[in-house]
Amino acid sequence: MNILSPKALMKSKWTHLEPVNKERHFMVTRVCYDEDQRVELCELEAVMTGRVQAIDWRSLKDNTKWQQGWL
Repeated sequence: MNILSPKALMKSKWTHLEPVNKERHFMVTRVCYDEDQRVELCELEAVMTGRVQAIDWRSLKDNTKWQQGWL
């Protein structure tokens, strides 16, 4: 399990271990909070294509799919 702090999400870099459409490297470009200032989701931008996708930030903790940093 990747150790992850919600406060350190913004501009963090991630590598998807099972790339789709050659998109492997991502950067967190936006973090969305609820009314209690808890993180709801974050937006990842693919470095190669610029495509943006919103994901549940907790899915980044799964080290079988995500690795922190760019490999």
